[in-house]
Amino acid sequence: MVAAALGLDNQPSRTLELLLPGSVKEPLSSPETGRPTEVTRPRLRLWQVPAVVPPAATALRILDEHAGTATLRHWAAVAAFARDLVRRGRVIPRLVAAHGTARAVWWPVVTGVDAGYFRELALAMPPACRTSRTERPSTDVLREALETFTDALVRRALTRPRPEPITEPVAEPVAGTVAEPVAEPVVEVVTGTVAETVSARRRTPRERWLAALTGDDPACPDVPELRRELEQWYDAVTTAEGAARVCFRLIEPASPDDDAGFAPDAANDDSAHDRADHSAGDGTGGMGRGWRLELALQAADDPSLYVPAATVWSEGTLTGLPGRPERELLAGLGRAVRLYPELDRALRVPRPSELTLDTAGAFGFLGQAAPLLQAAGFGVQLPRWAGRTRLGLKLTTRTKAQAAAAAQGFGMRELVDFRIDLAVGDETISEAELEELARLKVPLVRVRGQWVELDDRQLKAALKAVEGARTGEASAADLLRHVVRADDDELPLLEVDADGVLGDLLSGQAERRLTPLATPAGLDATLRPYQERGLAWLSFLSELGLGGVLADDMGLGKTITTLALLVHERAETPTLLVCPMSLVGNWQREAARFAPGLRVYVHHGSGRDAAEIEDADLVITTYGTAQRDLETLRRREWHRVVCDEAQAIKNSGTLQARAVRSIPTCTRLALTGTPVENHLAELWSIMEFANPGLLGPRTRFRTRFQEPIEARQDEQAARALRRATGPFVLRRLKTDKSIISDLPEKLEIKEWCPLTTEQATLYQAVVDDMLARIDDSEGIERRGLVLSAMARLKQVCNHPAHLLKDGSRLSGRSGKLARLEQLSEEILAEGEKALLFTQYAEFGTMLQPYLAQRLDATVLWLHGGLPKKTRDRLVDRFQNDDEPMLFVLSLKAAGVGLNLTAAGHVVHVDRWWNPAVEDQATDRAFRIGQRRNVQVRKLICAGTLEERVDEMIERKKALAERVVGAGEDWLTDLSTGELREVFRLTAEGVS
Repeated sequence: MVAAALGLDNQPSRTLELLLPGSVKEPLSSPETGRPTEVTRPRLRLWQVPAVVPPAATALRILDEHAGTATLRHWAAVAAFARDLVRRGRVIPRLVAAHGTARAVWWPVVTGVDAGYFRELALAMPPACRTSRTERPSTDVLREALETFTDALVRRALTRPRPEPITEPVAEPVAGTVAEPVAEPVVEVVTGTVAETVSARRRTPRERWLAALTGDDPACPDVPELRRELEQWYDAVTTAEGAARVCFRLIEPASPDDDAGFAPDAANDDSAHDRADHSAGDGTGGMGRGWRLELALQAADDPSLYVPAATVWSEGTLTGLPGRPERELLAGLGRAVRLYPELDRALRVPRPSELTLDTAGAFGFLGQAAPLLQAAGFGVQLPRWAGRTRLGLKLTTRTKAQAAAAAQGFGMRELVDFRIDLAVGDETISEAELEELARLKVPLVRVRGQWVELDDRQLKAALKAVEGARTGEASAADLLRHVVRADDDELPLLEVDADGVLGDLLSGQAERRLTPLATPAGLDATLRPYQERGLAWLSFLSELGLGGVLADDMGLGKTITTLALLVHERAETPTLLVCPMSLVGNWQREAARFAPGLRVYVHHGSGRDAAEIEDADLVITTYGTAQRDLETLRRREWHRVVCDEAQAIKNSGTLQARAVRSIPTCTRLALTGTPVENHLAELWSIMEFANPGLLGPRTRFRTRFQEPIEARQDEQAARALRRATGPFVLRRLKTDKSIISDLPEKLEIKEWCPLTTEQATLYQAVVDDMLARIDDSEGIERRGLVLSAMARLKQVCNHPAHLLKDGSRLSGRSGKLARLEQLSEEILAEGEKALLFTQYAEFGTMLQPYLAQRLDATVLWLHGGLPKKTRDRLVDRFQNDDEPMLFVLSLKAAGVGLNLTAAGHVVHVDRWWNPAVEDQATDRAFRIGQRRNVQVRKLICAGTLEERVDEMIERKKALAERVVGAGEDWLTDLSTGELREVFRLTAEGVS
């Protein structure tokens, strides 16, 4: 049945032997089903399991369409990772020989940041992904899957013809219909050679290898010499994972004084040429040869431990680096010279410590060698100005005095005076100075104390720019479009100095300066003041043909604001709204209630009819249906495409994200309460939907914003990103009294729970076992042991039976459960309702019958295994029945999309270490429509891991709002001593 549902009837099948927990009769059901089990002591046993073995391309399709369970979601993430590597050209051809056969394959190149993400995926791998009879490390399983997916994706890209692009604004192709771009040089070499030398006659084994790389059959002859060459190529672009890595630090020439270099009045000074040439350096001496490339070693697990090569040679093992630093340094330099041949000059001495460079050499390192070395996993440290101080434009606008005096609202069509200047970094330069820079013809020049990278293309673009009109009049709207679409390749717009209308929008203050739009006629509701301002902001962007992201806090009324926009505009063409299936009914009901004049058509289900679209004002569909009916939806021009719960398109590589981006429309709107959950790439994906091209290609976004902000907490990059996105993202919080003053208070309380003696004994046993085992482990194995111990300790804190899974009694054995009983009893005695969140479906299954019996009360239980009708029935009962009751909810299944304002209490039974996820769950009750104060309690076992991690989270929240990292992986990087301190059980934690 499963094979038929997935369209795998005709695929080969086989029987696998899998290790699964169960009784002597049958294996246990997946915990995600939420089904109770009568097995008290499950054991791992070998089971004969029928399986279908589809090709990799088919598996990729299934993961795109059916990633519903934890295992499928994990493999979908691996597939998305493979697509991202292929798209960025992080692949390499290889010849693999084993057991007398050879295959031509494409392998992923996983280094640097990608290697870190690989480790995260390995640590997050569900146990069900590793149930084969032969136990294998998760890294091996993951590597094999990633290699398989990568090979399939590259072959598909090389063998499928590239059709016409689906729509002009969409930069990325739709997976499965358009060949994903691969590393162009590799493709040209492979496909070009095949086309020229391989036809019906495949004359040499090398040519047959080339043909096998692009065909369906990877089999080819084994050529040992070729295999060795390819291994050397692979080694050159990857680094061995050791305790330390080679690092390169580019050190600029020392300046005699701050005023040295290209002077402001250089063109009018007889000595200017001498000063400019001296600063630029021509490779003949002086400052031109003052560049130094310092060689060093850097600890792999602590980048702050940086030891120059000179210190490595003089102090050896006393540097604090593990292993044998001298050997690590020489081995790393030997690999690096393959990527950066110029390094060979430094290796001609017994103890290399630095490489001297002229200006041209420094420029070559910055533009060519540094990216290659960094991508291969080497450390690279560049001057702060590198890649930032550029030649570009500065736009200054000033509102005319009479327009400013008469302004009512915004007046984006009013004429403003503008001036365009050339700038280097934050310094404006004259046309004469530009001509002098062009005359120098050097790649690096020092301008007023700061080094600037120049190339001929930039200089030509700048000279062309000064030929045109640099001052004049234009409407604020026209200038805004120029700013938004400014080309970042040749001559970027470095700075905008604007006042009035344009200044407000670009500074992100537009919403507060706009004249609010009154509740439109035809909307059966009265908008709150902040909603009227939000409506004005949306309408304003729409008039300019720009998209937006309405990222208001959950419960502030994004739905009613969007409906008000549709009523206000009443466009001739319909709006397409794409949302999760669970919200289709909510949108339909809200539209009928608040905007009865809108003609609404739900395009979903087996009875959908495309002809109905023509007569609708609002067409509601799901992400899945939009993906399946893409051709139908692309046949017409939509007035607007709206994505609700836009975090559904946060992964830009998924089929549904690409599909909605390809639908032609005049403007777009993304609705989400969490524009960033884990990574900045999610913000890029949502912004790419709302305003295609605004943040540039994903690869440039990654190097310009994502990596500096996430890896180095670069404040300058963070400010630049806020400036770029601020005008198009509107986010208000419920806790801001200037936004909404009549929402009841949210009181957050931490409930400290002692452990029972039994819990304390189990807790200490887990800690002792973990500490004993990690002393003899390292790398992935060590991280896996820490994560496993953390999961077990969290279960101990919940209840001994949660850890032991023995079906034993619950009463009297857990301090946390005892406190939960007390709280629940008090809530019910007051005639109120409460939401009880747990991240463990198995623990929720234990809690529901226990609390119902102990408290003689109605206790509902919602988890991911329930069908939609049952979920809706439970929600309706909780919201509308008058009796006090408890609602136990799985955090993943109920954390978003539900309105549970009947609850005045929220209890987080066990902690999810990402506060944004906990806040989402809390917002099921704390939202508009809530009339009582909401008490939010977080149960924490005192003196345990839970208390220490809570302290760490609070510090991280103070440092950067909502940035805790993905899950709990950051804990695994602590030293053994730090782990002992985090995990230790204090005396005050035991009752």
